[in-house]
Amino acid sequence: MDQAPGSPEEPQGAADVPSCYRHPDRETGITCTRCERPICPECMVSASVGFQCPECVRGGSGTGHAPTANQPRTVAGGTVAADPRLVTKILVGLNLALFLVQLSVGDSFTDRFSLLGRAYVPEFGTVEGVAEGQWYRLVTSMFLHSSYMHIAFNMLSLWWIGGPLEAALGRVRYLALYAASGLAGSALTYLLAEPNVGSVGASGAIFGLFGATAILMKRLNYDLRPVIALLVINMMITIFWPNIAWQAHVGGLVGGLIVGYAMVHAPRERRNLIQYGSCALVLLATVVMVVMRTAELT
Repeated sequence: MDQAPGSPEEPQGAADVPSCYRHPDRETGITCTRCERPICPECMVSASVGFQCPECVRGGSGTGHAPTANQPRTVAGGTVAADPRLVTKILVGLNLALFLVQLSVGDSFTDRFSLLGRAYVPEFGTVEGVAEGQWYRLVTSMFLHSSYMHIAFNMLSLWWIGGPLEAALGRVRYLALYAASGLAGSALTYLLAEPNVGSVGASGAIFGLFGATAILMKRLNYDLRPVIALLVINMMITIFWPNIAWQAHVGGLVGGLIVGYAMVHAPRERRNLIQYGSCALVLLATVVMVVMRTAELT
């Protein structure tokens, strides 16, 4: 907030918060334990004590030991990658490629892979959907979109939110978070939405990334107001914009909060068990929802 004229002087240090040396527009209270330069979440690498910057990690310990002797890790314990946005780039590329296929092939492709509970197809005289055993629709629908605006909004969100989160979690954990959130969104949509109405979009997974980002920012004592405001705006759009599957957004957000909390707060000695256990828990809930809905529809 702006300070009113004549108000008391700001507390000492409030106006000189350092910025990341690689991203000057990002304020941070974290410094590299070796070179003491300020680093943001995208740049910090978890070490045996504190965090290190990418340059210090690549430079080794200076003791003559092999770089793999004490491999520094990301905040969540993941392996440091040369390209911290690789998975995000692949996900964006895959979504864009399949959208081009949708435009080229037409509705027949979208109808075959969209999230559909159970619907009769008159021209083929068949009944199709997840309830008919087509569980793949829970996954394939996450990579399809209904319009240019739909995919543009989702891919911009994925790039802005996903890149820094991938750098903070590591590739495998980030991909596990994305998949668990997306499937949770698909399962809740299947459970609650009309079975004969198709649904597409990466929104469930992206809302999961929003939730995990909020958890990470809280863990690092960052200002949560920007991400909370963004979440509120997106939820308002979800509620008031027509033809949006709010179930996918809610399911993805809840899944992302659960997995994100486990990723960021798991103690080091039981890190893998808790992190991947949370993913298994979300997937189990997904299976339960799908089985319940299938039993209801068949």
